Amino acid sequence: QVQLVESGGGLVQAGGSLRLSCAASGRTFSTYAMGWFRQAPGKEREFVAAIGWTGGTTYYADSLKDRFTISRDNAKNTVYLQMNSLKPEDTAVYYCAAKPILTNFREWKVYDYWGQGTQVTVSS
Repeated sequence: QVQLVESGGGLVQAGGSLRLSCAASGRTFSTYAMGWFRQAPGKEREFVAAIGWTGGTTYYADSLKDRFTISRDNAKNTVYLQMNSLKPEDTAVYYCAAKPILTNFREWKVYDYWGQGTQVTVSS
């Protein structure tokens, strides 16, 4: 069982940066691949980024890879999402999620555990 709690969202102007954090409970965090997803009002939940157990393998949505960076600190049971050069279209609720193996990582339905989400709003 893994419990996930996101933080770090907020209101930022276009061009600004935010770093989201996702703190996990339990001693098995390092055995889970982690993903970040986002969902804007009226839209499907979409893949943002994913990271393997050690942090050595990362994947990004093609449209975001130049601005977003996923990382993890297993000693702190935390995964991060650094978001730079934010745009109004990045406005969404951002969720972190966990699954044992980094396969089908773009599909939100295959993740086992989810956080409650954190709102990111980018003003123009």
